[in-house]
Amino acid sequence: MKTALTLFIILINAIGSFAQKDSLNLGDRYAEDQIYVAVSYAQFVDQPQEIFKSNFSYGLSVGFLKDVILNKQGNVSIAVGVGYGFDFFNHELKVEEINNTTVFSSDATISANLFKSHNLEFPLEFRWRTSTANKYSFWRIYGGIKFSYNFSNKFQFDDENGNTFKYQDVSNYNKLQYGLTLSTGYDEFNINLYYGLTPVFENSTINGEVINTKILKFGLIFYLL
Repeated sequence: MKTALTLFIILINAIGSFAQKDSLNLGDRYAEDQIYVAVSYAQFVDQPQEIFKSNFSYGLSVGFLKDVILNKQGNVSIAVGVGYGFDFFNHELKVEEINNTTVFSSDATISANLFKSHNLEFPLEFRWRTSTANKYSFWRIYGGIKFSYNFSNKFQFDDENGNTFKYQDVSNYNKLQYGLTLSTGYDEFNINLYYGLTPVFENSTINGEVINTKILKFGLIFYLL
């Protein structure tokens, strides 16, 4: 985990070296290279029938996006980036790792059923905005796709006797995931949506039903120059 975080910091510094702005005049080409920070309410969706809901869960993301201008005005672009994401889920699906096999079940007697993940994120955005070279407060609509690579995940729960069970990096967890993103708003204040297109678990079932659980997030994202 420390190695991955060190790599993330190096990548941010390397890409960030391109994010310098010179003095610009109206009509000049420019780029909106930005650091992003996102805070989201998160839920599991497309859950198995035996699992009714997820409790309060959240996600945090931070990273850097490099802007590539597509037109003379500079208000249409694509952006590629790299970042770090943390997800915390309080959920009802019981996950165990037994003899290198991930076992899923529903158990009403357990409590503090938590899932935590640390991910490298690689967002790709198509961007439209009302900005100019010297106008820094503007409306924006950014849509795209985000890939994530999981480098650490942990599932844990307490049984009815108060014993805590923890499982690190379970074998059926889908380490490479991707989903659609949409950000819209004004200036630094923007609404953000993520809808996962890949299941959280690979080749997994519960009582014969395929587990197609995906991640949905909605919250706020801040773009900082």
